[in-house]
Amino acid sequence: MDIYQTLAVFGRRLYEKGLVNATDGNLSCRLDDGTIAITASGTTLGYLETTDFVSLSPDGVVLAGTKKPSSEFLMHLAVYRERPDVRACCHAHPPYATASAVTGNGLPSGILPEIVLFVGDIPLTEYAPPGTDAVPKALLPFLADHQAFLLRSHGVLTVGADIEQAYNRMEAVEHYARIVYIADHSGGPTALDPAEIRRLEAIGKSLQSG
Repeated sequence: MDIYQTLAVFGRRLYEKGLVNATDGNLSCRLDDGTIAITASGTTLGYLETTDFVSLSPDGVVLAGTKKPSSEFLMHLAVYRERPDVRACCHAHPPYATASAVTGNGLPSGILPEIVLFVGDIPLTEYAPPGTDAVPKALLPFLADHQAFLLRSHGVLTVGADIEQAYNRMEAVEHYARIVYIADHSGGPTALDPAEIRRLEAIGKSLQSG
């Protein structure tokens, strides 16, 4: 399966899980030669074809493809520029997590062990008009040491060593946001003990470095 087929698989998963709607969202991967494969502008992730991708140079020059790259290509390029360890980006509008970004409440940290282990803190960025260079600028303060980001009044971005990891983090963020929502309406969540959080964070870092 080539990279375009792989991206199409995860695009369908996002669509089928209700994490994107219509032409929401975009996916990308950095290839071994440094080029970036990214979904084209205006595509529906649930119905991606091999023609629905564009190949970009690291500085955004279109190398292959007949369509325009995603309007959020600047955000993807900024991630790859700042994070040599990242090979894939997943941007979607999952309802519960996006609601946290729209309200400006964000998501609490230190509540669910699995999130501490496999995602980490999920910062809320400042608002930036979608499709502009303000989006990567809003991300920049958090890019170095986070794997998932709430884009204020916009959506969610997750990154990973491959598209599967980036996708799994997106699904985990949305599941977590739903749990937090339910907990908020059931007396409020209880944070883990600080010592346990530190232990989990240490394990999470060792898993990422391994």
